[in-house]
This record gives sequence, C-alpha cells and structure tokens, in this order.
Amino acid sequence: MLVAGEGALPRAVTAALDAAGTPWIARHLDGHVPEGIASEPFRIERLGTLLEELAGQGVGRAIFAGRIARPPIDPAKLDAATMPLVPRIAAAVARGDDGALREVIAVFEERGIAVAGLAEAAPSLLEVPEIGTPTDRDVRDVARAREVHAALGALDIGQGVVVAGGQVLAVEAQPGTDWMLESLQRPSAYGRPEGGVLLKAPKAAQDRRIDLPAIGPDTVRRATAAGLRGIAVERGGTVILHGTGEAAAAAGLFLHAFAP
Repeated sequence: MLVAGEGALPRAVTAALDAAGTPWIARHLDGHVPEGIASEPFRIERLGTLLEELAGQGVGRAIFAGRIARPPIDPAKLDAATMPLVPRIAAAVARGDDGALREVIAVFEERGIAVAGLAEAAPSLLEVPEIGTPTDRDVRDVARAREVHAALGALDIGQGVVVAGGQVLAVEAQPGTDWMLESLQRPSAYGRPEGGVLLKAPKAAQDRRIDLPAIGPDTVRRATAAGLRGIAVERGGTVILHGTGEAAAAAGLFLHAFAP
C-alpha cells in the first residue's frame, strides 16, 4: 500500500512497482492529492480506522512517498479508533520532523503493517546519473556543504544546503527546497559569490524508510535560475526523479553523487 503525498514521486514509485509486477493500492491524506495515480483520500482524524481496515484487508506493507504538510486535527471529527493515537502523535510532532515520522512508523507497524523504504521497494529511483564534472572550487563547496548539513541534521533541520565560494547561502527549513532555491533568485542587498552548489542528503539520524530527499527536473530548473553550477546528492540516499539527468545536462549543471 502506498501512502501518497503531493508531487511526482508517488507516480514514480507506482511505475517502479508496476515494472516489478508488484500490485498496489494508494491512499492520500485529504487535501494532498498525488499527481497522476488513482488514490483514495482519508482524514487524519480517521487514521486508526483506516489502519484497522487495511489490516483487515490483508495489507502487510506500506510505502510512503510524496510531500505532506503537517495536517491540522479537528477534535470534533476524531473517531474512537484514532483518539488514543492523538497524544502520541502530538508529542512526537513537538519533538520535530524525525520524531513525528518515527512515531508514524511505529503506529503502522503496531497494526501489523510493515513500513518499507524506497531502497527496498523501488531501488531504481535511487540510481544517480553522473552528469558533468565539478571544478576544484565546486568540490570544496560540496565539502563545506556536507559539514553544514551534518551540523544541521543533528538539530533536525532540513536536508538541503546551498554553498558558493565557501559561503553558506541558504539552508533548507520547513518551507522546503523549492522555497529555498527561489529565495536565492530574489534581489538582495548583500553580494554573493558566483556559482555555487545545492547539496541534498538524508539527515544522519533520520529513519530512511520515510522522507528521503528527492530531486527532479523542477529542482534543476530552480537551481539554474538561482545561478548555481551543480547539484550534489548522497549516493543511495536521494531519490532521482525521471528526467533529472537530462535536465541537468541540458542546463549545463553537474550532477554529482558522493558516498555516505
């Protein structure tokens, strides 16, 4: 079963499942419709009932893919099966993204539904096409970005960093990668070095079964518009959507994979 969020990733996952001959059904959080796949909505206030229904149908595995914002909970719409979960999830959300995701995994697995990561369910999506060659300056910027990423990951802050000429231009926070890259296109009173790299990688302590970083052609377009020279990702830890390599080659951006 696919728990689908917004964006192109759910469709890429279902295509990989189809290619492997793996049957699937999809459910999405109400208001977060995935692109291009058949999916039925559910409300967070009925999560407990949904899990009971899925377990009763013999669903034994769940895959999470796509963007989902933290949903507001309407107390008036909570059902009896979901009510006991609310204090747990609320406490986990207060601890940050990683804590919330680990609690979601626990809730599913307590109902006998194992959560599978994309490395298991759709490993082809983690294959990185190496495009172009970083310069010595780019290599130094990637190294600096990795240092910053490691420090931020320990604080549960984002999965992306932009560095140019050794200077940190932006870090990913709750608004996400697109917002971060678009912010670099805005006029600024502060000068910035030319070029730069976007680094995307999982946080060191996160559970990699949910919320792996992803890049796609839209990421390439935004990186190009921001004046960057390339993108660096962790090999085996970043989802590469279809067409990303072609978009990078056409834009003249390098795409580089580094070892974990």
